[in-house]
Amino acid sequence: MRFYLYYLVLLGFSSVISTYGPHQRAQKTGDILLGGLFPMHFGVTSKDQDLAARPESTECVRYNFRGFRWLQAMIFAIEEINNSSTLLPNITLGYRIFDTCNTVSKALEATLSFVAQNKIDSLNLDEFCNCTDHIPSTIAVVGASGSAVSTAVANLLGLFYIPQISYASSSRLLSNKNQFKSFMRTIPTDEHQATAMADIIDYFQWNWVIAVASDDEYGRPGIEKFEKEMEERDICIHLSELISQYFEEWQIQGLVDRIENSSAKVIVVFASGPDIEPLIKEMVRRNITDRIWLASEAWATTSLIAKPEYLDVVVGTIGFALRAGEIPGFKDFLQEVTPKKSSHNEFVREFWEETFNCYLEDSQRLRDSENGSTSFRPLCTGEEDIMGAETPYLDYTHLRISYNVYVAVHSIAQALQDILTCIPGRGLFSNNSCADIKKIEAWQVLKQLRHLNFSNSMGEKVHFDENADPSGNYTIINWHRSPEDGSVVFEEVPFSNCSEDCEPGTRKGIIESMPTCCFECTECSEGEYSDHKDASVCTKCPNDSWSNENHTSCFLKEIEFLSWTEPFGIALALCSVLGVFLTAFVMGVFIKFRNTPIVKATNRELSYLLLFSLICCFSSSLIFIGEPQDWTCRLRQPAFGISFVLCISCILVKTNRVLLVFEAKIPTSLHRKWWGLNLQFLLVFLFTFVQVMICVVWLYNAPPASYRNHDIDEIIFITCNEGSMMALGFLIGYTCLLAAICFFFAFKSRKLPENFTEAKFITFSMLIFFIVWISFIPAYFSTYGKFVSAVEVIAILASSFGLLACIFFNKVYIILFKPSRNTIEEVRCSTAAHSFKVAAKATLRHSSASRKRSSSVGGSCASTPSSSISLKTNDNDSPSGQQRIHKPRVSFGSGTVTLSLSFEESRKNSMK
Repeated sequence: MRFYLYYLVLLGFSSVISTYGPHQRAQKTGDILLGGLFPMHFGVTSKDQDLAARPESTECVRYNFRGFRWLQAMIFAIEEINNSSTLLPNITLGYRIFDTCNTVSKALEATLSFVAQNKIDSLNLDEFCNCTDHIPSTIAVVGASGSAVSTAVANLLGLFYIPQISYASSSRLLSNKNQFKSFMRTIPTDEHQATAMADIIDYFQWNWVIAVASDDEYGRPGIEKFEKEMEERDICIHLSELISQYFEEWQIQGLVDRIENSSAKVIVVFASGPDIEPLIKEMVRRNITDRIWLASEAWATTSLIAKPEYLDVVVGTIGFALRAGEIPGFKDFLQEVTPKKSSHNEFVREFWEETFNCYLEDSQRLRDSENGSTSFRPLCTGEEDIMGAETPYLDYTHLRISYNVYVAVHSIAQALQDILTCIPGRGLFSNNSCADIKKIEAWQVLKQLRHLNFSNSMGEKVHFDENADPSGNYTIINWHRSPEDGSVVFEEVPFSNCSEDCEPGTRKGIIESMPTCCFECTECSEGEYSDHKDASVCTKCPNDSWSNENHTSCFLKEIEFLSWTEPFGIALALCSVLGVFLTAFVMGVFIKFRNTPIVKATNRELSYLLLFSLICCFSSSLIFIGEPQDWTCRLRQPAFGISFVLCISCILVKTNRVLLVFEAKIPTSLHRKWWGLNLQFLLVFLFTFVQVMICVVWLYNAPPASYRNHDIDEIIFITCNEGSMMALGFLIGYTCLLAAICFFFAFKSRKLPENFTEAKFITFSMLIFFIVWISFIPAYFSTYGKFVSAVEVIAILASSFGLLACIFFNKVYIILFKPSRNTIEEVRCSTAAHSFKVAAKATLRHSSASRKRSSSVGGSCASTPSSSISLKTNDNDSPSGQQRIHKPRVSFGSGTVTLSLSFEESRKNSMK
């Protein structure tokens, strides 16, 4: 008996599935099935059913092109999900979509087919029949559009906890979860819209308005909320009327009479496009054009009213439009629709016939026209160019409802994805368990949808509040006549501000003695930006960024330093390397010819040390090139300072030694001992040690470090923060002090024998040194960024080349190209000439002093001048009556010069 009962139930529900639901549908099988309810027509024919015969199904009339676009949005979203490798992999979504014809009866007829299939699955009849090929349960429904239709559908689906996500039902009554348990939506509730309408009326200071609403679950709650808001603002409503598309003509005329006789000029309408259309038609017939319309979202962008023939009445309408969204790839999908490619979508045939005003072959409507029940239309092939047709279907500039449909489908898919990836112990069901995606039921999907929170492909957050509603977001539009073809253009609210909008890249500036609504647009300062209109202030770019030319965004600054790869850095590096090679070449020449007189005469040991220090000077300049690091910043100044002090110390000791030797009247062993080689190196060490201690104290107390300078526009200079400019001043100042002392000694000994000392050239080199470093100080403090390092490198190279060239190039020239001058005789002659000159000057000074003493005594004998520096002769007597004249003799000691000169003059002994 139980078996027969189940068998009868199965047959009954199978019959229901086969007969219930409109015959025309879009259907495709899948692992999981979604339902869809869309208004393919604006209404049904009105027939008087007197029940004299079997009642017939009402016929849907007035094709809705936008409704077909909404349906296509659902199919596009499902195909996109099925083609995704990350969202619901290995699971195929199917769909069953029906036409509601914008009426409750047709919507319920379609909904019964969803419910019936789910009821069969809940009976679990697998043991009595093979149900592997049956249609799976509908786990969620997308729709419907109008609030009145959704209310009826929600009552039925809620009994079975089948989730319903509406894309266009905004009635605030649907937020009642006690009555509508499974209803959700992707459109804001009218609660926000009614308040916004009242705010606009208050803003324009209107206090006498007319209110019109649809006589259904959309219009009545909406206008009720609006009236409450108006009462709180002390604004009066002269007339409050209800309207429907099924009103009789006399009802419409009576309503228009009351509106025409009212002194209120503002009409607030909470109604759908089909409901308000009869009212607009009658007002157009009467040419009532002195009214301002405030439109709710249900008809603010409808193609039923936005017609050129209605524009004289509704021009200037202020409406609330839903937030528009982007659906990548949807434009191409809409353009690819054809009857031959859409076997799963039976609505395409009617769409094609309505678009091209024709009939396809094997069309039921063609047969009806042949029987005279419909108007005649020509045949069409189904291959007509859809892009050449004028149809609201292709109006994809502002996707509002279509975007809501797209979001609804992806919300269901994301809920299924959360179920698929659920981890046992973290689920939403009893004992934190997870649902089985292979045996998923509608109530489980509803539970998951209530906890949904994800970001869609456009990066927008999607979630539902405790009433399963999204956040309110509207765009205010204004109806204008297009100057091109006279059609309706939806624009923003008419401009009525004291000042023009400030574009991105500018900010609002205060105008003195003017209200705050009046402002001037001031361009953002350098390093600041604004990325939206009417910015009150400009935002400062981060330290590592700078504003672009239009001040609308920031870009990363370019990082600069004295690089090895830039031409300037390459040139300085090549000069440094050239200096190292030239110095090494000179050192090689001196080592090879170390036993020649000119190398010996220049104190070759100190010359080697001097050349080594010059190599260090040239090499230290390389540390200034490249990206500054902490270690290079700490190394480069001490390396430069110590190298130069070592160089100047060698020149100072060398020059001072020669000066003391030549100016000593009687060179002794003490001079030779005092100016021995060990003492010379000791003095060089002591002079250099002072510089080393300056560097040690500097590095200990205030060590330099790399520093990113953000103060320059568009560029970040990586430089070295020297830590203490005083320490740098001591380092350079001490070097200059030694150079000044060296210059003094070199200038004093500039006339000494040239082959023996290079004092004259040292004088020139010190002059070059002072010129370079005196010029360096203002140049260093007046430059910035990488040019600071470049200035110091140039100063190092210039002074180093000056020392190398002045001190050594002349000697290298003589050694290599004038070897005849590099002989002991040349050195002796030069030294002897200098010695004779010194002796003659000494003799003249001594003679002058003797004459002065003789004059003061007053003697009568005239004595001949006699001077002896050191007289050495082997002859004790001279021939009688003759003067013996001896030639001077010059001898050289080791390391010093010993000079002996002798003069004799005969005396006449005759006395008278």
